Amino acid sequence: MSESIASIKEKLNAININELPEFIESLKNDKRMGAVKLAQTAQKKYDSYTAEMERLKALSYYENLCRKNGFSLIAGIDEVGRGPLAGPVVTAAVILNKNAMIEGVNDSKKVPAAKREKLYDIIINEAVAYSFGVVSSDEIDEINILQATYKAMRQAISGLGIKPDYILADAVTIPKIDIPQQGIIKGDAKSISIGAASIIAKVYRDRMMEKYAEIYPEYGFEDNKGYGSKFHIEAIKKHGICPIHRRSFLKNFIEAENGF
Repeated sequence: MSESIASIKEKLNAININELPEFIESLKNDKRMGAVKLAQTAQKKYDSYTAEMERLKALSYYENLCRKNGFSLIAGIDEVGRGPLAGPVVTAAVILNKNAMIEGVNDSKKVPAAKREKLYDIIINEAVAYSFGVVSSDEIDEINILQATYKAMRQAISGLGIKPDYILADAVTIPKIDIPQQGIIKGDAKSISIGAASIIAKVYRDRMMEKYAEIYPEYGFEDNKGYGSKFHIEAIKKHGICPIHRRSFLKNFIEAENGF
């Protein structure tokens, strides 16, 4: 007697991804429409998985190259929040396990918010080490956004607890560090370590801005995260600036307030 379609479906829902080829093979002679559809579903699921593994292998190119050159503790580093009108600039540094293949890791801008939240927990749980750097809006005004970004990156590196022997950074070469490094243009989409750093930095800063939204509710920081959305600009015109605004980014508004 043939196994029921309901039972086959239960197996598919519970099966380990690596067992799918055997599962698909077991259904190849079952001509029932329900079984055929489940086999097709399983094949699509497995094809999606294998495509993702290939993408992650490609995303590990720079890390593998570093290992071939004798480096083992490779930190990816990225920043978020260089462009907003308010809030800190945040960086993250991440050292991943040699065999890390975290599904979904990519440039944080390409990952939906709900997925970023899930990946945040996976990344920090699987990382060999991770750390954040945060530089406030006041210090951004004092030393400029580029220097603030570099400072936050150095904070993240020093906070790792384990000193990396190589750094992969998104786009920049970080000054005043004694660790070999490479800046990779659009590195958050080309390096698994930088991509992981971009995701946890984004989630970390977004959570900060959501807390600031409770303190300064008129600016809608929970939605715009400090970026210059239409709502945010209108709120600045109506209410002026608040303590977490970057005054150096808002000179025109400040001059208008002071009647210049």
